[in-house]
Amino acid sequence: MSLRIGNKDVGPIGFGLMGLTASNPPAPYDVALQCMKAALRNESNFWNGGQFYGPTNANSLQLLHHYFITYPEDKEKVVISMKGAFNFQPLGPDNRPENIRRCIDNCLEVLDGKAFIDIWQPARLDPKVEIETTIEAIAGYVKAGRIGGIGLSECNESTIRRAHAVHPISVVEVELSLFTTDPLTNGIASTCAELGIALIAYSPLAKGMLTGQIKSANDLPETDQRRAYPRLQAGVFDANMKLVEEVKKVSERKGCTMSQVAIGWLRGLSARPGMPHIIPLPGASSVQRVNENLKNVVLDERDMQFLDDAVARLPVQGNRYPDAIQQFSAA
Repeated sequence: MSLRIGNKDVGPIGFGLMGLTASNPPAPYDVALQCMKAALRNESNFWNGGQFYGPTNANSLQLLHHYFITYPEDKEKVVISMKGAFNFQPLGPDNRPENIRRCIDNCLEVLDGKAFIDIWQPARLDPKVEIETTIEAIAGYVKAGRIGGIGLSECNESTIRRAHAVHPISVVEVELSLFTTDPLTNGIASTCAELGIALIAYSPLAKGMLTGQIKSANDLPETDQRRAYPRLQAGVFDANMKLVEEVKKVSERKGCTMSQVAIGWLRGLSARPGMPHIIPLPGASSVQRVNENLKNVVLDERDMQFLDDAVARLPVQGNRYPDAIQQFSAA
């Protein structure tokens, strides 16, 4: 199943830029560019970044600017999705029209024509601003040809419909993985399918839980922000590892990695009746991991059913985010 966003074909698996600039420490630019180039070689040309993925002077925008100065020939090959309008001080979204315009203008200024923003999206819903008001502000930039389209992130079925009624929505980005299957049952996936909107599945590896690399909460570095995530806390970690063990069984049977199984399951969902086009969005900060995540591993119906059954038997314990962030996230 092929997908076009704007006038560009999009590969079956996307590439998340967050870990390249928002990690502690961030990846050196030479390493980051190697990863991005490896993604493109693997037909992963849907790149997702954020204004807040790192400090104001060293986030996804500056990284993309540097990449396209180095590889200007890749400008027309990549589809860029950029999130913004989210603050850490004070914490939360600010989707007022004046702030939306300020954020988009900042994106355009930093990129300086070196790359085109195919999709711009507010990172979270703002409870103080009607979604129609936010979308109208973004739509002005689309109509002027300054950005290509509009996306939504961490939203619900109602918000998708309301936003789409104001201006066509190109993509909806939500957390979706074997650890987080809510979008498959809460109306998000079915609404996207009905309206012809691509579903971007971020955190397809459950923040590392489905890679097989995390066997205890202590495996995370002291500076790793994931230590605060409820699903990785000692009280629920062992229970959540039971689902990881089921994924491991499939990977051993197929002779592939757990990451490839987790991503393959998401790709397999797209073929099911009533499902939208789903693009898994893994990130990686080494070329080895990029190549691993983007390898095409196809799960057969036996594999898919085994994993579906495991998810049903072994519900994941704990919220997706700490309380401070969870309040701004879709249920």
